[in-house]
Amino acid sequence: MLYHGAKVGIVCCSNGQSREDSGRIRNLEEVLRLEGLYPVLSGRIYAVADVFGGTAKERAQALMDFYKDDEIEAIFDISGGDIANGILPYLDYDAIADSRKVFWGYSDLTTVINAIYAKTGRASVLYQIRNLTGRHGQQQCKDFGNTVTGRGDDLFRINYRMVTAGQGVKSGEKRMHGIVVGGNIRCFLKLAGTEYMPDLQDKILLLESYHGTVAQMETYLRQLEQLGAFRKAAGILLGTFTQMQEQGSDISIETLVREIAGRDMPIAVTGQIGHGSDSKGICIGRELVDASSI
Repeated sequence: MLYHGAKVGIVCCSNGQSREDSGRIRNLEEVLRLEGLYPVLSGRIYAVADVFGGTAKERAQALMDFYKDDEIEAIFDISGGDIANGILPYLDYDAIADSRKVFWGYSDLTTVINAIYAKTGRASVLYQIRNLTGRHGQQQCKDFGNTVTGRGDDLFRINYRMVTAGQGVKSGEKRMHGIVVGGNIRCFLKLAGTEYMPDLQDKILLLESYHGTVAQMETYLRQLEQLGAFRKAAGILLGTFTQMQEQGSDISIETLVREIAGRDMPIAVTGQIGHGSDSKGICIGRELVDASSI
């Protein structure tokens, strides 16, 4: 929960922003101020060489500076792309564990969010704060505002539909139970074989994607299968798979997951988590919260 006038840090742990986007970032600052927050930008927001806003160590330090600043109440990452996992060895996980601050980010920040949970047990939010200035900004601001001030939890209340109940859902129920891990499927798999991959035992595995064909999703799902993910998880929650859905692929992501994860795996789908400007947030490292399941 954030109080009126709280300072919040703005970082880019993945690809740096283009200087051409400075107007959009100023707009975000203005919207956050209207929400009663005081944004503080790190010195590593903009790309200075190719996509890099600094070295991995420098970007990690920019994040840790906010964690160690007692005046900062929460941290929002506004980036995405490819390079966020580079910062993981340089984070001070003891300091993060001791902090009450919540980290927010999406897409490539799946790597950081899940590493934080794996190393500290602390929850983070899979959400892009730039949604506040997007096409659905009015509703996003309403949901965000009442959630961060503690007046409600609309930003985190999602509707999902059970595709298969499997053995992990009790008879007569239409919802899954468990702590959520995962996020962007491509980025989550960067953690495979590392100390930053969370334990999937009895977890709800969230999967979504922006780019990616049917063949690429097949590859990612097979890798998860070979990692033992589908023997451990209590259920799978599928968000949006933008490219596949826009292309009208003959094979749906639900079909692929049912085939690879097996009929005993509870599977649910939601259109409210992913890369859309109307996407809600979800807490990685906490129990799944739903508005309703059908």
